[in-house]
Amino acid sequence: MKSLFTFLLILCVSFFGLSQESDAWFYLRAIDTLIQPEFRTESDKLIYIGKDSRLKEVLDRHEILTFKKTFKKAKKTELKRTFFVISKDEGLLEDLLANAAHLFEFGELILEDDKKIFEPNDYGLTSTIGENLGLQVNMDYYDFLDVPKAWYYTTGLPETIIGISDGKVDTTNIDFKDKIKVFGKTFDIRGHGSGVASIAAGQGDNAYGVPGVCYDCGIYSTRYGDFKYLKQLLELSEAGAKVINCSWVGTAYYETAQAAIDEIYANGTLIVAAAGNTNWNQNDQGKKLYYPASYNNVISVSTAHYKHDKVSDNTLSIDGYNYADNIKHHIGRTMGFKDNDPSKSYTINQVSVATINEKVDILAPSSGVIRFSRFIKDGGTEYISVEATSPAAPFVTGTIGLMYSLYPCLPHDEVESILKFTSVNIDHIDANRPYKGMYGSGTLNVGKAVKMVYDLVTPESIVYIENQHFSRWNFKLTSLSKEVVLRNQKFTDDATLDLKAKNKIIIKKNTVLKPNTSGSISLQIVPSLRKECDLQLRDPGIED
Repeated sequence: MKSLFTFLLILCVSFFGLSQESDAWFYLRAIDTLIQPEFRTESDKLIYIGKDSRLKEVLDRHEILTFKKTFKKAKKTELKRTFFVISKDEGLLEDLLANAAHLFEFGELILEDDKKIFEPNDYGLTSTIGENLGLQVNMDYYDFLDVPKAWYYTTGLPETIIGISDGKVDTTNIDFKDKIKVFGKTFDIRGHGSGVASIAAGQGDNAYGVPGVCYDCGIYSTRYGDFKYLKQLLELSEAGAKVINCSWVGTAYYETAQAAIDEIYANGTLIVAAAGNTNWNQNDQGKKLYYPASYNNVISVSTAHYKHDKVSDNTLSIDGYNYADNIKHHIGRTMGFKDNDPSKSYTINQVSVATINEKVDILAPSSGVIRFSRFIKDGGTEYISVEATSPAAPFVTGTIGLMYSLYPCLPHDEVESILKFTSVNIDHIDANRPYKGMYGSGTLNVGKAVKMVYDLVTPESIVYIENQHFSRWNFKLTSLSKEVVLRNQKFTDDATLDLKAKNKIIIKKNTVLKPNTSGSISLQIVPSLRKECDLQLRDPGIED
């Protein structure tokens, strides 16, 4: 008995020790784009075979598992100079910066929490932990949305069905052919259906093309339109679709359509719709509503930029006019400069095609997103050049697919709350302030939304509701977690919050719960709460 106990103790200590070991991950920036160290692989380790004796002396002191170029974490001026490195110890980074400074000028360690990612084998040029066997395109908008952090938990389930009501999807294409069912007759308009389907649920990890957000989800495809009765949406809902994407618009309101949407919602299916495209300026923005996006029980999606941290990162000049394009979290297409001088203050150029209004719920990228329809047409590579809302909506649709795939019993009336709680508030940006109240809760974060679903039903987890100010909308949330923490969070004016927690609710500083008579706050501890079904993790053996 004693020997058995000793064996088990040694086994537990050994396992604990192994579980605590962690490779060092970091980004490394070279001084020149031509720098490309050469290696050979030996027993899963990289051995430097280049001719730089100083670099060889450094690299020979460490065990290196990965050393590859990536577009991730690289600004425009740093493209093709940024490397992703995995080493057995953190000392390699310090050693390189100190003793190979003739080659490398900057490095940044990756935190443990940021290692909890999964990247499929068709992830594009920002791939790090794997080889990109798909299109050689820049998918940095997925990094911005933290999609690899969502994929750590789930990449979708075939039985989680995403409806695409956006016209013909190319069912012969590798990214769709084994996962799609087509309802009724439809037709193609410049590859619109395929482009939308690719973003929401195009197949990933298949060494081809690009992955969709919920790439292991199934697809039901149908026509768009039928503005008055929405029969095609009802058909998808009755067939089992959990969420339906509508990247199309009409200008007329129909009570019959609202009734159809209410029926679909009662059936447990969510509708995500593009807010619409129209020319707008400071005087008329917010006055025009498009449908189905503006109906009740529909999640309306418009767009914001994602790419460059600062205006100075991407200042351009065409025909003597200076502007900056695609600056993170800004709405509107470009930024103009006072007196056409980039050294002076800037404002959003008032001309745009993305609709924003009080019905918009959330924002997602569009400009800079790969146009998959072009690839299907002729194999070419092209990025969307305008901030249209059609490609923005399927990012949200795919996110909802991931949420349901991770926890199939997620209440459908809590999905929108989770999306908004985990979105990025953009009210602080000066150029956005003229349009406050017209761009929803801010910018979608796929990784945070999926992680919140996981935390809500995991007894050891902590759920955070933070860094937002809601003055409207009805929020509902049920948590089985160890505790729910509200911090730097405000619910005022017409906002309502119905929060039920199994264990504990903690209210921290800078939290304001002061709605008016039209709003309400209900915080309840309900010990009898229980999980309705199990989490469907992507891989139970996944390592931290």
